[in-house]
Amino acid sequence: MNRKSMGAFERVDDLMRSGRHIIQDTREFCFSMDAVLLAHFPRWKRKQRVLDLGTGTGVIPLIIADEVAHVDAIELNPVTASLARRNVRLNGLEDKVAVREGDFRRIREIYAAESFDVVVANPPYRPAAEGRISARDGVACARHELTATLEDVVSSARYALRFRGTFAMVHLPERLGEILVALHDHQMEAKRLRMIQPKQGKAPNMVLLEAVAGAAPGGLRVLPPLVVHEEDGRYTEEILQIYG
Repeated sequence: MNRKSMGAFERVDDLMRSGRHIIQDTREFCFSMDAVLLAHFPRWKRKQRVLDLGTGTGVIPLIIADEVAHVDAIELNPVTASLARRNVRLNGLEDKVAVREGDFRRIREIYAAESFDVVVANPPYRPAAEGRISARDGVACARHELTATLEDVVSSARYALRFRGTFAMVHLPERLGEILVALHDHQMEAKRLRMIQPKQGKAPNMVLLEAVAGAAPGGLRVLPPLVVHEEDGRYTEEILQIYG
């Protein structure tokens, strides 16, 4: 890495996987644990073509590139889309990952229908009218539904997925009812679910969900919760294994 090519507000983080690193702009939204947990949730297969909706700086494609055939990633924010492309080049993944700057709400103009085996999304969690909105546009759009709603995410995922393809998403447990209804309305049914707890005995603060396009209702498998921290604040063994 040539530090002279770095911007004043940029930093390089070690992904602790395959020697990969990621450039992030501290003025924009930087990825957190939810993206890492989502990247490890699906059961990846070597021949899969994957689409990442709202890739940010490209953390999920960088983590899963060795596990699948190819990853397409789309990002609306021009700053983070540019960083995602740089991260692909930084890690020598030009043959495995393609980043496109664009709006996945217009996905029909960008990709052919039903052309992916898996779609992943770490979308904005909160409605625009809920909570405190960050003054930084990139952070606000990443956390609140300013540019894409839950409905936008689910409908775009269904358009891109082949029949029996899978859609994996991380979101808030409090919106699980909305999520299940949206999936059903777009011919997808939840089949795997895992709650994320900050500590044993604490209420979950995230949920990982996997749905299948064209599947019949029912058959949802609820996995044991994933606990992030021990009582003394250390990461649990499973989290340490995920982070490598």
